[in-house]
This record gives sequence, structure tokens and C-alpha cells, in this order.
Amino acid sequence: MATKFADRMQTVHRSFIREILKVTEDPSIISFAGGLPNPELFPVEAMRKAASDVLAESGKEVLQYSTTEGYQPLRKFIADRYKSEKGIEVDPEDILLTTGSQQCLDLLGKVFLNSGDRVIIERPGYLGAIQSFSFFQPEFVTVGLENDGPDLNELEKILAMDKVKMFYAVPNFQNPSGLTYSAEKRKAVAELMAESDTLFIEDDPYGELRFMGEHQTPLSKGYLKDNCVLLGSFSKIAAPGFRLGWVVAESEVRDKLVIAKQASDLHTSTVSQRIMYRFMKDNDIDAHIEKIRERYRRQRETMVECIEKYFPEGVEITKPEGGMFLWITLPEGMSSMDLLDTAVAHKVAFVPGRPFYVDGSGENTFRLNFSNSDEEHIEEGIKRMADCLKDFFSAKK
Repeated sequence: MATKFADRMQTVHRSFIREILKVTEDPSIISFAGGLPNPELFPVEAMRKAASDVLAESGKEVLQYSTTEGYQPLRKFIADRYKSEKGIEVDPEDILLTTGSQQCLDLLGKVFLNSGDRVIIERPGYLGAIQSFSFFQPEFVTVGLENDGPDLNELEKILAMDKVKMFYAVPNFQNPSGLTYSAEKRKAVAELMAESDTLFIEDDPYGELRFMGEHQTPLSKGYLKDNCVLLGSFSKIAAPGFRLGWVVAESEVRDKLVIAKQASDLHTSTVSQRIMYRFMKDNDIDAHIEKIRERYRRQRETMVECIEKYFPEGVEITKPEGGMFLWITLPEGMSSMDLLDTAVAHKVAFVPGRPFYVDGSGENTFRLNFSNSDEEHIEEGIKRMADCLKDFFSAKK
């Protein structure tokens, strides 16, 4: 069969994170590996009522095929929330509802990428975007991340290259690093992008999850008006199982995305869209998000405090003001892949950093997820990791 597969299948591999999650099915393992929201915060009862009401009142309509663009009242809800929460104007007609924001990446790849086109991603970069764009056989070019955003000198040089089709970025609580672009960096990036023909793709699944510091305006639509798209998701603030996301794009781009989506799945689940809208309309979503923020703030603080207390010297960490992840850097010469084997034996798991680097670097880095554990398990898991690290460090002496 190998000779029958398309050439593109040679460049795309299984998600490393999904493979690690198989290991963590063992209930005795404390897992910081997955990018999972905390299920204790899922609004189960409110969703049950929303589903019941929708099916009781509009069952025949909801179970029928629908339009590709998505349920209009839900698109208007998203646009209104951009205005009230972010201070930016978005036309509901420029919103396309998708099957998770991951589908946005696939559609953008189909619409924009030819084999050999250059795609800029952050270093380290979001693994889901690397996997999705890889199907279209681009050349990835990476821009390094500083504490407040991308290295502007690197970015300017890259944008001067030929065939740089798009720049994919996660400016808020970046996955995997947890870093956030400052207002100054957002403005500077927008100025560089405005001088180029490169499409800016802003993925913002974590923007609502700020639990300390000041909210930042989206780079696209806030600082950069044209040649940009903005992605969003209900997965982190409501229910990932619904697989509901969206893309905001001006009409010419949106129309092409609609064509690509029609070829992919006709439309996103009408049932999911209608239930989500009913949930949003009938409940105080701001109060629900505030509960998530408060829980994640406590879990993040616990993880940072435990790392500072138990980890050996020489380990660097990011201290995010929101989101779901923080990033660990070990001294040069140490392998987080090797550390993972030892950690799993000690019943704790994380994601090594190397899969987040398309150039094969990042051997001494790894990602920790704090959202899907309570404080007690976070402390115990960090203690287990600290024991592994101390043994690791001793063996290197």
C-alpha cells in the first residue's frame, strides 16, 4: 500500500501529544501533557437544558442540513462580544463557523498554500498548526519568541524573503510557551505586516482566559485592519466536545473559505451551533468564564510555586498571566525526551519540547499544562518531576 499513498503523507506524522495521551490513560499517572480544559468546569446542567429546549422547540429544523456560513444568531453573538469585550468592530457576515478552530487551519491551508510556499511560525510553535499546514508541503520559517513577543529583527528579515505566504501566530498565552505579545510588540508586528503581502493569521483560543494583568487588543482587526484573519473557539470557555470555532475574514477571503468548507463537510453541526447559542443566550457567560479564570489562576500559582520550591537550580520557567500552559527550559545538553521516559516510570507525564520546533531544536525544553489538575495533584506531580530532575542532573555531573 505504501506506493499508493499521496506524497503529502510522507511529511505529516501523528500528533505527538495524542500519542502521549495514550500513556496517560493509566489513572495512577499525573498528567501535565494534554492541552485539556478542566472538566469540573464544564457547564453540564446548563448545556443539558439548552439541548433539551432547542430540540423541543426546533427539533425538525435543527436536525436538518443548514448553511455553510453557520447559524446567524451565533455569528452575531460572536461579533457583539468582540465589540463589548475587545473593543473591535466585526461584521457578523465576516464570520464563518467551523468544526473547531483546528478546521480553520486546514481551510486556510487549502485556500492559500501551494507546495513550497513559506509559512512563518513561532519558535516554539503550536503543534496542531504545524501538523495541519504540513499537509500542503510548505517551507516553514521560524521566528524566535522573546518574553514580550517575536524577535522583530528576525521577523523583518523573514518577511523580505520570496513566497512568504502567511505568518501564523498565537499572541495570547501562546501554546506551548504561555507567552503573550505586549501592546508595543503588537503594534510593531502590525506595522511590519502592513508593509508586506504576507497574510497574518491570529489564533486566539486562550484570549478569554486572562486571570492577571491587563487584557490586550487583538493584533488583527485591532492594529492590523487588512490582510489578516482572526480565529476563535468555544472549546476553552464552554465545551471542547462540541468542536465549535470560527474565523473572521474579509469577504474575498471568507468566500474562498466557504468554498473549501463546502468541499470538506458542507457545514458544522447545526445541533452544536444551536445548543451553544441557546447556552450563551440563557446564561451569564461572563460569570462562567470568571469561574474558569479563578480556578486556572490558583492552579497556575500552585504550579509556579511548587516548581520554584522543588525543582533544582538551573531550570527556567515562563510565568503566564493566563491560558493553560507554562514552558520549561533545562540547561543545555539535557534531553526532555530522555526525561519523559524517567518521568512516566515515576507516574508523571509532560510534553517534550522538540515536536514544537520544526528545525529539530528544543531538545532541552518541555511544556506543562496546569488547567486539567487540582492543586493537590499539581504539587504531587511537580514533586515527582523534581525527583526525576535531581536524578537527571546528578547523572550529568
